[in-house]
Amino acid sequence: MKTVLITGGASGLGEALALHYAKQGCEVCIADLNSERGHKVVDSITKAGGAAFFLPCDITNEADIETLKQQLQSRWQKVDVLVNNAGVATGGALEFEDIEQWDWVLNINVLGMVRMCRAFVPLMKQHGGGKIVNIASQAGITPAPLMGSYNASKAAVVSFSETMHLELTHDNIHVSVACPGFFSTNLDESLRSKQPGVAKLVSKMLHTYSDITAAQVAEAIYQDSENFKFMTITHKDGRTAFRIKRWLPAMRYLAMMKKQLKNFRPRA
Repeated sequence: MKTVLITGGASGLGEALALHYAKQGCEVCIADLNSERGHKVVDSITKAGGAAFFLPCDITNEADIETLKQQLQSRWQKVDVLVNNAGVATGGALEFEDIEQWDWVLNINVLGMVRMCRAFVPLMKQHGGGKIVNIASQAGITPAPLMGSYNASKAAVVSFSETMHLELTHDNIHVSVACPGFFSTNLDESLRSKQPGVAKLVSKMLHTYSDITAAQVAEAIYQDSENFKFMTITHKDGRTAFRIKRWLPAMRYLAMMKKQLKNFRPRA
């Protein structure tokens, strides 16, 4: 039975990924801060005949990660798949995003992922390989205004993932990155923003404009990882936007985006 460790697996996309991996016959460890939600996901999986358990972990705390690693080593022989899903959201124009907010989102979205990889990559190397799936965002490849710190954190995830993909290839560790667009999830619960109207705008984009479910996003990420693809762009319009950005000269692309986003404004 394959073993899968998912950070932030107690809700949203993490929950959908946990359910999907369990359906494929994997044993899933849900590592999260929210024990109540985590145990509910475990219950859902076990009632459906799958195998899962919950372990608390704060990915900003190296001691927590070390404890998680020791607990898993005592239960599993190896970790086959590490899904770095835990993350938070931020929003606001430059003047509304103070350095504290930048520190917060980068510490979780980027350094949390780095900490997890530093802890578990050596174990994968010892046991002959594995897979790492890093969850970024469409915002990391085709950024929009009013999301400076979040965009930067997810762009860093994409760059880090590409680096690790190249760095770990000879260790039989396949690293992939997922860049989903907006879909209905609870990401807005973690949103920090000091700009009036941004929270309402983000919530609307998550729950109104999405034409794809968390389960569909999870399935696409799983399939691409299993097929050893590097990047998963889950939304059709996201794939189109990324292709246009790559094909067009930079200034032409930016001019097009300025025109499309001219009315992209928060309303209190």
